[in-house]
Amino acid sequence: MASLVTSSTLFTLCFILFSNSCTITCGVFYEESVTEDMAIKRIEKTTHLHFFFHDIKGLRFLHSLLEKLKEFMPPPPRKNDFSLLMVVVLNFAFTEGKYNGSSISILGRNPIFDDVREMPVVGGSGLFRLARGHALLHTVWFNKQGDAIIEYNVYVSHY
Repeated sequence: MASLVTSSTLFTLCFILFSNSCTITCGVFYEESVTEDMAIKRIEKTTHLHFFFHDIKGLRFLHSLLEKLKEFMPPPPRKNDFSLLMVVVLNFAFTEGKYNGSSISILGRNPIFDDVREMPVVGGSGLFRLARGHALLHTVWFNKQGDAIIEYNVYVSHY
């Protein structure tokens, strides 16, 4: 057993030394400066998108589920200091027009009882690649079932 441990340790040590020596002897340094002709000239654009999102709850059992979960929620620190908020991940995909095939991603905290909420734009695809910006949300209409119409003003900087 001792000879097996010694031989496996010796093999591991030789393997590490051999692979490090191969890396050192086979490595080649390469450097090329990027000239102005090679650099892609990108112009940053800012786009303002304005649309309305119709949030229709098709699954009515969620309301009863949320009522049951309230039992497990800790009480608010003060009587009037309770606000409901959600962490929201949204991907808006455009299927026609100038931005067909592009999308923007919004991720952030959404305190739903505030009049105007601000959420960050964290990325995008297509024409909105490397996008950043912010979205202003305003609830225009809602009912007791949880259906809502939310106005989005999205300001996106992209290349």
